Amino acid sequence: MTTATTRPRPYGFTGLPALMGLMTGDEKHGPAATSTLDALWVLYDRVLRVTPQTADDPDRDRFLLSKGHGPMAYYAVLAAKGFLDEAVLPSFGAYDSPLGHHPDRLLVPGAEIASGSLGHGLPLAVGTALGLRAQGRTDPAVWVLVGDAEFDEGSNHEAVAFAGAAGLERLHTVVIDNSSATHGWHGGIAARFATEGWSTATVDGRDHRALHAAFTAPHPGRPHAVVARVEPKN
Repeated sequence: MTTATTRPRPYGFTGLPALMGLMTGDEKHGPAATSTLDALWVLYDRVLRVTPQTADDPDRDRFLLSKGHGPMAYYAVLAAKGFLDEAVLPSFGAYDSPLGHHPDRLLVPGAEIASGSLGHGLPLAVGTALGLRAQGRTDPAVWVLVGDAEFDEGSNHEAVAFAGAAGLERLHTVVIDNSSATHGWHGGIAARFATEGWSTATVDGRDHRALHAAFTAPHPGRPHAVVARVEPKN
C-alpha cells in the first residue's frame, strides 16, 4: 500500500542509500536521482512545513518536483519521512506499481504534481503561488525543484520573468546544476533569476549547512532561487 505509515522508522540522511537500494530495475536514472538527494533531504527534514498528517492541510507548504527523471531519491525521502510505506519501494517501475519512473500525484502520497514534461514544474509553481495569494493564504511556501537542463525550455524563462514582476514572495525555486544544460548565461544560472528581480543564492549542493542557510534566507517582496551545484553529470 502507498498510504503513509503510522509509525515511520526513524531514518536519517545516512539511511537514504539503503532505501534507494530497494528500488531496482531499468531506467533508474541514478545520477539524476542522487544529484537531488541532499537538497531534498534538507528541505523535508528542516524546511518544509508538511507531514503525512498535514498533507491535505490547505495551509501546508507545497513541494513540486519538476525534475522528474530519477525519482528514486524523492521516493526514498518520502518513505523516510513516513509518506510512503517502505515496503512498496521494491515495486518501483513495475507495471502495477504506484511508483512510476515519473511520480504521479494521484498515486504517490505527498506528491503535489505529476512530473514528466520537461519545463512544466516552475510554471505550475507560479500558478500555485498565485492561487494561494488570491485565496489570502500568506503562510504556505511553494517550493519547486528543477534541473538546469530544464532551462532549455522557454516556459521556464516566461515563469521566471512573470514571478519576478509579480513579486511572488512565497515562491522558491531550487535548481540542481549538474552542468547538463545546453545553454549558459553570463554570470551563471542565478544571474538569469536576478535579472528578473529574484533573490538568489548559489551553493554547494552537497553541503547541508549551506543549503539550509540558502533555503531560509530572507527575501522580502521577491521570489527566491537557490542554485545547488553538484558534480557534473557523466
